[in-house]
Amino acid sequence: MARQPAKTLWYDRPRYVYLEFCVEDSTDVKVVFEDQRLVFSCKNADGVEFYNEINLYARVNSKDSREKRSDRSITCFMRKWKEKVAWPRITKENIKPAWLSVDFDNWRDWEGDEEVERAMVEQYAEDDL
Repeated sequence: MARQPAKTLWYDRPRYVYLEFCVEDSTDVKVVFEDQRLVFSCKNADGVEFYNEINLYARVNSKDSREKRSDRSITCFMRKWKEKVAWPRITKENIKPAWLSVDFDNWRDWEGDEEVERAMVEQYAEDDL
């Protein structure tokens, strides 16, 4: 069976960039964070293979990036190398793949957002314990 890209949502924050791969009941989840690239793969309950490879708009700190799996999706948060610099897009190339969309539910102005972002990251870290 051919693999296909997972529907992916992304949004930007002052210190992190967030990606959500929308795959329900995922198994065999693999996420590889590199300084300027992210590779994601998994299977769903029906055995369909998903694979996404994204050359990132800017450099991230791959050692301070992580993912969190839920029953509905896999969320990745990548620490920006240059904090407080807005990313106009997630991809290095100025193209928008059909499977990639902005997560407007989580997109907002940054003013006063650093405390909210810190709390989100801490919650992800606590959930892993």
